[in-house]
Amino acid sequence: MTLFERAGRSLKVTQTGLDLAEHVRAMASAATRLSMVASGQPQAIEGIVRISASDLFSAFLLPPIIQKLRAIAPKIEIDIVAVNTISNLLEREADIAVRNVRPEQPDLIARLLHDSKGRYYAAKSYLDKRGRPKSPDDLVSHDMINFGDAEQMLMYFAQFGITLTRDNFKVGSSNGLVAWELVKQGFGIAPMSVDVAVASPEVEVVLPNEAPMTFPTWLVTHRELHTSKRIRLVYDLLAEELPKHMA
Repeated sequence: MTLFERAGRSLKVTQTGLDLAEHVRAMASAATRLSMVASGQPQAIEGIVRISASDLFSAFLLPPIIQKLRAIAPKIEIDIVAVNTISNLLEREADIAVRNVRPEQPDLIARLLHDSKGRYYAAKSYLDKRGRPKSPDDLVSHDMINFGDAEQMLMYFAQFGITLTRDNFKVGSSNGLVAWELVKQGFGIAPMSVDVAVASPEVEVVLPNEAPMTFPTWLVTHRELHTSKRIRLVYDLLAEELPKHMA
């Protein structure tokens, strides 16, 4: 089968190559773990690996995967860098990052894991008291929770054609876990990734008939992936397991 074809001075992956790529990655990941178990190598792979992700992602999606990693390679130490900013992998602020934007630096390796969806959510107690919006325009009469800077939230809503004011944002936090807890406790409405919201039965979707927002989830690392066994192991496990835990 032809996997690459020449296009000028470069090579282009054929459709057959694209079709095979994901299967080959899965085979490589499985073969690596099988080899480790068979040869007793988990004891030889040790050291610290720092994973950068948002505070919400770190709290809701990473723990079950870290549990599996602990069983496979107990000598690897995991440091979760829970920040809502982009860690600089080239300066070793982290070894692996989960991001919603694709990196542009050529020294970074990125894999698209999942096209995530976002919706508006509120506690059932809040909606029972304040009513359920029927259209995006109805949000102007509701309390909204801001994640960080309220002005940025206003710009965020404006790009979807929703005109809010500072009066809509009375409570919020730059800490995503705190802001989401405010939503769950009935302080107002906020946008949230479906991947996170499914773990909170006390909230419900606001405007369920509206199309969800979409955004990509990327897994990023630096080129030491090719030389570090511990980073390769963690990266491959995250690439395999994260899509399973995302809605």
